[in-house]
Amino acid sequence: MSPVLRKLTLTAHVASSVAWLGAVAAFLALAVLGLRSANAETVHASDVCMVVIARMVIVPLCLASLVTGIVQSLGTPWGLFRHHWVVAKLFITVVSTLVLCMHLQPIAVLGASAAAQAMSPHLHATRLQMAVDSGAALLALLVATALGIFKPKGTTRFAARCSLVDAA
Repeated sequence: MSPVLRKLTLTAHVASSVAWLGAVAAFLALAVLGLRSANAETVHASDVCMVVIARMVIVPLCLASLVTGIVQSLGTPWGLFRHHWVVAKLFITVVSTLVLCMHLQPIAVLGASAAAQAMSPHLHATRLQMAVDSGAALLALLVATALGIFKPKGTTRFAARCSLVDAA
């Protein structure tokens, strides 16, 4: 990968990853607002906003982060499976993306309820789940960010095998 292309993909990866983290923080704030508010209009507004943020912001950003991270790792000496920290970031990103996809349905239920102006008591559990899960997602993304900054030493067994093959 040329230096310019490497810098472009790195910029895209960092931007999408940090934006994803920020969007999850905004989602968490809305989830807590919807959970804690006694005002029906505030709850409905937070539910509608969570749907928009999840579908229009978080999903595209997590996919962009995943794709640019893979491209970045394959185009640099770090590799995709050579270093533990890269594998850990990949794992966190893939799991976070899958969990997000599983949560799109409950988020849509909250949005539909808000659109119908219905205040159902059973949705309290869904709102609580959104707050807890988005808090966990925020923590996971912070860990991935820290891994990318600190880059703990240590290579995987795959890297050792590749070194032996390259030497032969």
